Amino acid sequence: MTGTTPQTLSTNRTGSLGVHRLEVVHVEGDAYTVDVRGHRLQVDQPVEAGGTDTAPTPTELFAASLATCVAFYAGRYLHRHNLPRAGLRVRTEFTMATDRPARVAALRLLVVPPPELPEQRRAALLAVASRCTVHNTLHEPPEIDIELEP
Repeated sequence: MTGTTPQTLSTNRTGSLGVHRLEVVHVEGDAYTVDVRGHRLQVDQPVEAGGTDTAPTPTELFAASLATCVAFYAGRYLHRHNLPRAGLRVRTEFTMATDRPARVAALRLLVVPPPELPEQRRAALLAVASRCTVHNTLHEPPEIDIELEP
């Protein structure tokens, strides 16, 4: 599809306050770029799915979004309590549904706290990490409109 007009999916809605915008533009094949606040990400598909495997899939970025949000909230908790963040990790795995529609069936996140985390802080760290914005959004799904530009 090189040399064709870029195919764009955009969340640009005018007139709304507090709207966050990003734009997805076709590159070639199954590869797309995502422009967010001057940052550029790329997505693709694995070779076995018809892509060229130059970047993560959108589904992998979905799981990464949840994992990084959990890590961010955990890190902020540690920072607020003057605890070190060094060594903080979030391991994530997901499985796809075997029936239709295509979707993620399950996600498992394992928060690995820094070794210096006191035992009495573990439950609070997990509680804060479990209430990150992305996790909350999955529990309270947003309204989604997908439209075709006229």
